[in-house]
Amino acid sequence: GPSKRFPVAAVDAILKDVVESSLRERRYEPERCREAAKDIAEVVKARVKDLVLPRYKLVVVTHVGQLGEQSMQIGSRCLWDPVSDTFASYVFKNTSLFAVANVYAVYFE
Repeated sequence: GPSKRFPVAAVDAILKDVVESSLRERRYEPERCREAAKDIAEVVKARVKDLVLPRYKLVVVTHVGQLGEQSMQIGSRCLWDPVSDTFASYVFKNTSLFAVANVYAVYFE
């Protein structure tokens, strides 16, 4: 197993910082939000990799959509070892849009 656990609290802080700084003042525009979702995922992945977590494989998934009178559910399923694998998630909303960012950390043996 891993020599140290994946730092979920540190990754939560990274997610909050990156998502809020990218989307705080932004209005929903489909083209710009699509690019923002890609950019957020890349920045989060780079910052989590800077934590130097040996043998963890990372998957970063970001959704950005228009906030209106609708309801939305986002789900995911993974096959993993609950002892060594984990995830971090952050949900953001402003007056115009919502964002969900997830980081999945899978230990590679």
